Amino acid sequence: MTKKTILLGFFIFLKLALQYFAIDAGYELHRDEYLHLDLGKHLAWGYSSVPPVTAWISWLILYLGNSVFLIKFFPALFGVLTLVVVWKTIEELNGNLFALVLGSVCVLSSILLRINTLYQPNSLEYLLWTVLFFTLIKYINSENNKWLWLASLTFALGFLNKYNITFLLLGLLPALLISKHRKIFLNKHLYFSLLVALLLVSPNLIWQYNNDFPVFHHLKTLAQTQLVNVNRVDFLKEQLLFFIGGLFVLILAFISFFRYAPFRKYQIFFWSYIFTIAIFTYFKAKGYYAIGLYPILLAFGAVYLEKLLKEGWLRYVQPIAVLIPIVIILPLFQIIVPVLSPHKIIEKTELFKRIGMLRWEDGQDHALPQDYADMLGWSELANLVDIAFNRINDKEHTLIHCDNYGQAGAINFYSIQNYTQAVSMNADYINWYPLDKMEIKNVILVKENTDMDSNMEEEMILFDKITLVGEIKNKYARESGAKVYLLEGAKQSINKILLQEITERKTIADQKQNEKLE
Repeated sequence: MTKKTILLGFFIFLKLALQYFAIDAGYELHRDEYLHLDLGKHLAWGYSSVPPVTAWISWLILYLGNSVFLIKFFPALFGVLTLVVVWKTIEELNGNLFALVLGSVCVLSSILLRINTLYQPNSLEYLLWTVLFFTLIKYINSENNKWLWLASLTFALGFLNKYNITFLLLGLLPALLISKHRKIFLNKHLYFSLLVALLLVSPNLIWQYNNDFPVFHHLKTLAQTQLVNVNRVDFLKEQLLFFIGGLFVLILAFISFFRYAPFRKYQIFFWSYIFTIAIFTYFKAKGYYAIGLYPILLAFGAVYLEKLLKEGWLRYVQPIAVLIPIVIILPLFQIIVPVLSPHKIIEKTELFKRIGMLRWEDGQDHALPQDYADMLGWSELANLVDIAFNRINDKEHTLIHCDNYGQAGAINFYSIQNYTQAVSMNADYINWYPLDKMEIKNVILVKENTDMDSNMEEEMILFDKITLVGEIKNKYARESGAKVYLLEGAKQSINKILLQEITERKTIADQKQNEKLE
């Protein structure tokens, strides 16, 4: 076993260990993770929230036991594979031990520490972006058409994981056109491979067409509720923070494309970065949308620095270069990942506020970072639902109706009752109401903590009895104050009422989409 293999094994182990120990025991799963898990119970070629790959992985997690260990394993695995691809890229660029270590340390000392703790499409997305760049490097070096095929297949898988990869393609195309590699557009294998990629993603495109392209409705809603609070300058500032430990390596990567002769043929990576960032900036994208651009650049920067420090006394600077990302990330570790309990974060409010961690998508500062608040109160909510279920005799005709997807998914994960799955008019849950499987006589209603929580006049007309079961007491949870009501003895057909509301909501969504297309 070579020294390189041993080192790679060490970094793989370290990466996995960090991902599992980077979350304080007081936190639960994130609200998005619950939704993604429930997708695995309803396999399809598309969803309003994400493409189908997440559902396939969720199905496997559910099949293997649906444990928290498994849920956290897959994003950690994708993070490890991202590190491995960066390692292989450095080898492809003729980097030696120093470059391999530096590149690996930079991957470890980045925002990927946080990303790879969450079961979301992002971890696989950034891996696939890195793989796509790697295949282009291999094609440039060998002109072997198999790498074009692998690039197209990677794009197809990336598209079925998250549509965001389309923006990478939009950035790559002009970069190729202005480079000497434009001759790739004369290669028939490019078009054949892209045709196969189109065939692979076509079931999802057909699903989108048959469902009136919910992805556009999702994007419009995102723009109206979240991206409206995104500032373009803040987007650009965030790019400096994601890989702050390896920022000097990224800067060297950009320089290397113009100053280091062997890397001039890779200038398309510089221009693809510029074009992709420009597109994201124009559309006021969230900062993390662009994270997939950086891992491959770390490989170029690490190899270039190795060449700069390879002779004379400069060799003694190499250990310092490796230490820089570690020294920078150590004090930031408690900020990047939720290793601190909510109480510890409150004690450091000024620190978190100063760096913008307490600013939520509503544009306001709160007690905890939004991601952390989204990891609290869920088991408490499920326990209230179970208490409500225990008060009902007719459990088989009881529906759990929630205000949002986080509530529904968390209840489905933590609740010990096995009579029905919680649903919501929010996200994909609107398609999963069991209206054709049961006559609804009772409803366990979960309402968000808003000014309208106490207004139950409509429900009082529909049911014989309404009881407040309880509310989430955890003051740090985003769902703090959310209430659980038990509605018993339906006076009217709840099935018809819900069906009408579902139909109306979908009709309104379709009308808005048609207006947008016109």
